[in-house]
Amino acid sequence: MNRIATIPLQQVMTNAIQRAQARLATSQQNLATTKKANTFADLGNESVRNLSAHSMLARQTAETTVAKRVQTTLSIYDAQLSGVETSAEGLRQSILTALGNGQTSGLQATIDGAFEQYRNALNATEGGVAMFGGTQTDSPPFKANTLSDLVGLSASDAFADDGVVASARVADGVDVPYGIGATAAGGGLYTAFQSLAQAGTIGATLTTAQKTALNTVVEQLQTGLGSLRAVNAENGRRTSQIENVINSGEQRKTLLTGVIGANEDADLGQVATDIAQQKIILEASYSVFSQLSGLSLVQYLK
Repeated sequence: MNRIATIPLQQVMTNAIQRAQARLATSQQNLATTKKANTFADLGNESVRNLSAHSMLARQTAETTVAKRVQTTLSIYDAQLSGVETSAEGLRQSILTALGNGQTSGLQATIDGAFEQYRNALNATEGGVAMFGGTQTDSPPFKANTLSDLVGLSASDAFADDGVVASARVADGVDVPYGIGATAAGGGLYTAFQSLAQAGTIGATLTTAQKTALNTVVEQLQTGLGSLRAVNAENGRRTSQIENVINSGEQRKTLLTGVIGANEDADLGQVATDIAQQKIILEASYSVFSQLSGLSLVQYLK
C-alpha cells in the first residue's frame, strides 16, 4: 500500500525557502556594504592577490602622506628664503640709490627691516621646532636679536645650527634630504649685515667711512644673494622631485585601489536586480509552501 503524505514536500519547500532567504540576506548585505566579498575567504583564489594589494596600498598611502608633509615644509622654506631674498635685494637697491644721489632718508629703517626679515626667517619654526636649526631645537639657530649685536660677533658664534640635514623616505628606496641649516641659508648675507652694523647708524649725510662701507656692503649683498639663491634653487629642485613622487604615488594608489575593487566591490546595479529577483523567488516559495500546508487527504475522501 502506497503512503500519501505532504510532510516531505513541506520539508523540501522549507529548505528552498531557507536558501532563498540566505541569498536575499547576502544580496542585502552586499548592498549595505557595497562589497561583494565581505571576508578574504570569500575571494577564493584571489585572496592572496588582494591581501598583497592591500599591503602595498597601505604602504603607498603612508609614503604619500610623508611626501606631502615634506612638500609643505619645502614650501615654507621657499617662502622664508624668498622673503629674505626680496628684502635683501630691496636693501641693495636702496643703498645704491643713496650712494648715487646722497639721499639717505629711510635707509636706516630699510636696513633694520631687512635684518628683521633675515633674523625672523632664520628663526622660523614649524610646529614649534626651528626649521633651520638641524637637530638643535632647544634654541633659535640665529642668536643675534638686533643689528648692533653683530658688531664683533663671528659667524660661528652667531649661528647655532649643527648642519644636520633632515631626510624622509618618500617612496620605496627613495630618501629625500630636505632640511636647510641657518648657516647655509644665511651665512652668505651675514658679512653684509655685519658690515652695516659696524658702519653705525646711517644719518642724513653719509660719512666717508660709511660710503666706503656701503660700497663694500653692495658687493657683499650681491655675493650673499647668489649663495641664498643657490640654496633656494636646490630647495626648488627637491620640491619638483617631491611633486613627481606624489603624482606617481597617487597613480599607484589608484591602480591598487582598482585591483582591490575589481574583486571586492559590488556592482550595485546588479545587486539591486538580484534582490528584486530573489524577493520574487522567495514570495513564490512562501505561496507554494502555504498551498502545500493547506492540502488534506480528508478533503478528497469525502
